[in-house]
Amino acid sequence: MTQTHKTEADHIQDTRAALLEAAIPHVVFDGWSDATFAAAVDESGVDAGLATQACPRKGLDLAVAYHRQGDREMVAAIETADLQSMRYSERVAFALRTRLKAADRELVRRGSTLFALPHHAAEGAGLIWETSDAVWDALGDTSRDVNWYSKRAMLAAVYSSAVLFWLGDTSEESAETWAFIDRRIEDVMKIETTKAKLRDNPLSKAFMAGPGRLLDLIKAPDTAAQDDLPGYVAPKS
Repeated sequence: MTQTHKTEADHIQDTRAALLEAAIPHVVFDGWSDATFAAAVDESGVDAGLATQACPRKGLDLAVAYHRQGDREMVAAIETADLQSMRYSERVAFALRTRLKAADRELVRRGSTLFALPHHAAEGAGLIWETSDAVWDALGDTSRDVNWYSKRAMLAAVYSSAVLFWLGDTSEESAETWAFIDRRIEDVMKIETTKAKLRDNPLSKAFMAGPGRLLDLIKAPDTAAQDDLPGYVAPKS
């Protein structure tokens, strides 16, 4: 029988997952805090040193892990869904609905409070961007130019506003949130239609032939790079 040897990264991931599972019942009462982390270490039976290695920022890292777990569940649902029967806007809406359905409202509320703090705001924004990126990747987006950024920026704005709406939604089965998402995505599709029309405008063509050529240098991030930034400018050939 072939044995599978786990790497150090696998052990860290398993440890983080065990801590997250143990932490969830405590988040409602103590938030994504050091107290929640301590309770998770105690109840999971994870070695304290290994726990600190897996989550050096304690509750904050657990909150990040919970968000990314939701992204993975969303991607798995998208990959098994019958997308061919949906229009493209419906696929995007389906992805965002799926993402919210995979989440616990109170856990997200606690996370929103944490990431609203000034010193964690950048990380919270980064997680929203990750969700947007995961959606486009799962839907087969192939853009590698400036559109890679514009698509993710617009969807991140839609998703972040949808989360805030959802947190206050008391409608049956979140029906008002789903309608809100549909409206926001419809607005985005109108923007895309307008952009397409502008590209055919003589003034736009003149701009793209002149200063606008700089946009051609903007490329999507090099995912193979270890220390990659959110994007880079392609070197001149």
